Amino acid sequence: MARVRAAENALLSRVPAGTLMRRAAFGLATRVAAALAERTGGVSGRHVTLLVGAGNNGGDALWAGAYLRRRGVVVTAVLLSPDRVHSQGLAALRRAGGRINDQPPDRVHLVLDGIVGLSGRGALRPAAARLVAAVQAPIIAVDSPSGVDPDTGTVDGPAVTATETVTFGARKPVHVLAPWRCGPVHLVDIGLFHELGEPDLRVLTAAETGALWPVPGPTSDKYSQGVVGIAAGSADYPGAAVLCAGAAVLATSGMVRFAGSAADAVRARWPEVVATGSVSDAGKVQAWAVGPGLGTGAASRQVLAHVLGVGVPVVADADAITLLARHPELADSRDPGTPLVLTPHDREFERLTGKPLGIDRVAAAQDAARRFDAVLLLKGNTTIIAAPDGRVLVNPARSSWPATAGSGDVLTGVLGALLATGLEPATAAATAAHAQELAAAIAAAGGSARIGSRSASAPAPASSIQAALTDAIRTLRST
Repeated sequence: MARVRAAENALLSRVPAGTLMRRAAFGLATRVAAALAERTGGVSGRHVTLLVGAGNNGGDALWAGAYLRRRGVVVTAVLLSPDRVHSQGLAALRRAGGRINDQPPDRVHLVLDGIVGLSGRGALRPAAARLVAAVQAPIIAVDSPSGVDPDTGTVDGPAVTATETVTFGARKPVHVLAPWRCGPVHLVDIGLFHELGEPDLRVLTAAETGALWPVPGPTSDKYSQGVVGIAAGSADYPGAAVLCAGAAVLATSGMVRFAGSAADAVRARWPEVVATGSVSDAGKVQAWAVGPGLGTGAASRQVLAHVLGVGVPVVADADAITLLARHPELADSRDPGTPLVLTPHDREFERLTGKPLGIDRVAAAQDAARRFDAVLLLKGNTTIIAAPDGRVLVNPARSSWPATAGSGDVLTGVLGALLATGLEPATAAATAAHAQELAAAIAAAGGSARIGSRSASAPAPASSIQAALTDAIRTLRST
């Protein structure tokens, strides 16, 4: 957010006063008109209400209202802070014939949320909260949904849940950290692109993920395609081994080697896996995936120490994270410079770091990545991947379908397979998260042809997520 504000200030110094706001407002009005046409079949004669706060965010809404009036839209503005309203925007709306009311009219087709801008923090104040709670029409947020922290996406009280959001110059952290609050985000170019440089948070598109996915070529063999070792499962949790190893197979590994007490269960389900009872007998691998269902006893501790000392990239999940938290000296088994990816959920993160996650998930992930000199994949509805050098990739969830037992085991297997191909660890983590989340959506919808179908009403079991990986990878590769 600081870089966006700095870019805006640099641009403001070179253009006439009010230029950026009118650019933004014109783009906002254009999108509102399109939304009206999509929802009602027309623009002229439709009713739009502006919820207007103080400052520039309210000014954007008021200027947009003025442009909409010129297209025949009936525009009513409700001023939440009349003494601090953007005077030029209000004058423009009045000149265009807009109305000013204390309350929204009964008949409204769309509402613009111009209550709080990017500098606002905290929940909606009571008067604004009452207005928003009474809204029945779709809400288009101006830049960011009011009441939602624009830097972290967190909410600590009443806030807007937008049907869609129109933002200006660049996407903001909230748009990828809390996509369920923003709806689809429409970006209006106001001339900032050359000022901004590389984004603070990067999202891999489906096309980028598909292009990164390792697929066999004419000269490929099982070794060049990646040999991944899986150390997972136990007598109590053989399913974790089956899910993790099977996911590595389906993620186009050249070979999967399994080591652990669940070897028979893995062989029975995945005969192509080379399975043995001990990591010391597993043979040469190009990466290890360790932890799901492994247990936290002395034997598991030895397994983790062995895997970390082999000198190949490692993804450590579940029980492996608990072991690292309990026995920090295990990290000394790792050769300096050997890539490590840690994949905690919130509670594992607190266990690993010894402190609560807090509201700023990105900053917490970055701190942990630097502390452990590892890529930190922080699971959640929005998955955050932080590299030790400060880079952050984000995978905003399209759904909550991965929230089911065993789906993390699938993710670990996919990530291990990608690490074995030599893919850069942070990129591998983001690619794996994208594929696993898409597979969960496919499984919940009953098949790739129905992604996003309203018929999806419950999380699919992890075995179905695993089975949908092939469809997910095929979909990504064809994007």
